[in-house]
Amino acid sequence: MSRLLSFTSVLALIAASASAADMNFNRVASFATPQNMAQGEDTNRESSSEIIAATEDGQRLVYTDSPLGAIGMIDISDAANPRPLGNIDMGGEPTSVTVIGSTAFAAINTSEDYIAVGGKLVSIDMDGKSVTGECDLGGQPDSIARAKDGSFIVIAIENERDEDLNDGVIPQMPAGQVAMIDVSEGAADCASLRFADVTGLAEVAPGDPEPEFVDVNGLGETVVTLQENNHLVVLDRDGKVVSHFPAGSVTLENVDLTDERGALRFTETQADRKREPDAVKWIDDNHFATANEGDYEGGSRGWTIFNKDGTVVYDSGTSFEYAVIEAGHYPDKRSDAKGVEPESIEFASFDGVPYVFVGAERASVVGVYDVSDPAAPVLTQLLPSGIAPEGIVALPSRNLLVTANEADLIEDGGVRSHVMVYERQEAAAAYPQITSAGADRLIGWGALSGLAADPENNGILYAVNDSFYGYQPSIFTIDATQVPARITSSVEITRAGQTAQKLDLEGVTTDGDGGFWLASEGRTDRLIPHAIYHVDADGRIKKEIPLPAELLSQEKRFGMEGIARHGDTLWMPVQRPWNDDAKNEVKLVAYNTSSEEWGAVRYPLDAPADKGWVGLSDIEIHGEYAYIIERDNQIGDKAAIKKIYRVAMSDLEPAPLGGDLPLIEKQPVRDLLPDLKALNGFVVDKVEGLAMDTDGKAYIVTDNDGVDDSSGETLFFNVDGMASASN
Repeated sequence: MSRLLSFTSVLALIAASASAADMNFNRVASFATPQNMAQGEDTNRESSSEIIAATEDGQRLVYTDSPLGAIGMIDISDAANPRPLGNIDMGGEPTSVTVIGSTAFAAINTSEDYIAVGGKLVSIDMDGKSVTGECDLGGQPDSIARAKDGSFIVIAIENERDEDLNDGVIPQMPAGQVAMIDVSEGAADCASLRFADVTGLAEVAPGDPEPEFVDVNGLGETVVTLQENNHLVVLDRDGKVVSHFPAGSVTLENVDLTDERGALRFTETQADRKREPDAVKWIDDNHFATANEGDYEGGSRGWTIFNKDGTVVYDSGTSFEYAVIEAGHYPDKRSDAKGVEPESIEFASFDGVPYVFVGAERASVVGVYDVSDPAAPVLTQLLPSGIAPEGIVALPSRNLLVTANEADLIEDGGVRSHVMVYERQEAAAAYPQITSAGADRLIGWGALSGLAADPENNGILYAVNDSFYGYQPSIFTIDATQVPARITSSVEITRAGQTAQKLDLEGVTTDGDGGFWLASEGRTDRLIPHAIYHVDADGRIKKEIPLPAELLSQEKRFGMEGIARHGDTLWMPVQRPWNDDAKNEVKLVAYNTSSEEWGAVRYPLDAPADKGWVGLSDIEIHGEYAYIIERDNQIGDKAAIKKIYRVAMSDLEPAPLGGDLPLIEKQPVRDLLPDLKALNGFVVDKVEGLAMDTDGKAYIVTDNDGVDDSSGETLFFNVDGMASASN
């Protein structure tokens, strides 16, 4: 990786953080879509915010909710406190929505199957919350867009293919087309419905165009993406072809293309990768930007600015994905597919500054680009989003940006679909809170678990990743004196010269001699041992110490979560009760590195507030106390216990294993819920790492689960005053 690339990525991620006087977008609110369900409805049903639009005054939002077959509405007159306005049934699957005045126009898919296609345009009075009209579209719609002056609407009639038929290869009839409908006094004129023929244009399956996304410029011209055909078309307001051209391809170098179980290695090349753009937005009357999500043959992991004559003005190449990697949002499980998968895109000018916003579906971030020079966009921020941003709408008149994030993990007990609101403020960028930007090489990271402080250098910390990166267990060095904190280097854990296997690192502490002690949680059913590892500064395993038989005979899979050193003694909390533990009790296990003796004490857990479990996540020793993270496994509004307790070191007198163990007392130090809510997202469940400097400054890090069924957000923040906290 060249130093130029590294330097450029540093500027990309820290430019907005350089001064509190800069204007930056920061999240001010999150709205979970189940809030729009009526009283008494089953809120455990799947719900999803996908495409989103706003009234022209920016006071209300409307979004499509495909699983519910409805559109949802939100009052954002107070942007920091969105209020539900309810759902309206659409009698089909809504695919897109736009607003003219106080009327929302939704494209609805009513197809029986992939051949008997059908759809309608539904008009909704947002004031009266009622359907006011319908127009038959004669096919399955996807995207919808309005003319700038509100005089007509354009709909991409995709007539999408059956992905299970012939491996999804097109052509598959019926062919798609582009529909146009005039609007007068807030009503769609169904009689004016006309279609633009876009067959015979693309090099790929010319007889079966599948229009995906549309947008209209100030001249009344419509740009259309034919995603599966890898083609772009510009139509005039009468539907005649102004220009058309292939979206082209790129060659990606130094990318991760291998879907192994957890290793971030950016060493491969993907030649001639078709862009296959999804969303498209005009920047001005001559330029538009595409999010190159890709389909079955493409996906360039970036975005492009085209002139409407087909000239490529700018292509992000790998730079967008690299910025995502440095922010810890790279979705390794998508390496063999389309990587971060840019899917949504928006354009707007704020105070005269033109911005393109690029949503990465699989990375759950939005890139904010200053496109004052369309040939040289500048990445100014990465915004944390909910899971899978599908739609973006900018509201410059109110200095707001809104994302619709479609993933709803209700079936897995996870977080719900969210609409998120950001405000452009005179303030420093609040995110990311930790990044690897500025390192000598590209460092991918995620799923940070244990955390430890360097005893010789205040502000220098060490973190480890957990089993999600089972083929790349690593120790990361963090410079926490910078804002955001910087991952400056990483070393992989090795055994006999090879990357160490069968580790689930959950704790790290220094050994006082330049090396580290690591705690591996273990999982016997996957042949991962519960063990302690002593490694040198270069990550080479010097000694492996399995847990003793007295412990392993009572084993459950939830083992050691954290490790701290006090003289010759290592202390390790067991996450959850094992077979010989009383209800709501766990062990703090001790190992003396000199005498090689084992012992333990009992630790009392808080009872779960509602459901789920409560366990321990990390331990740090400072002065006369050991500080311990205690948390439940709940997320979002169900999260109740995310706390730091302390126990007196004088009480930590380990008793021999197999006998009666003393029950220690704990003292509350800090409730972390307010800290976890500070970025105005949903509360994450995994508060995993705790470290304390010699001066008592404490640091917290959360585990982003490797961006797998996770938004990828990693929170990293310091907690002042813990060392002097009273009961």
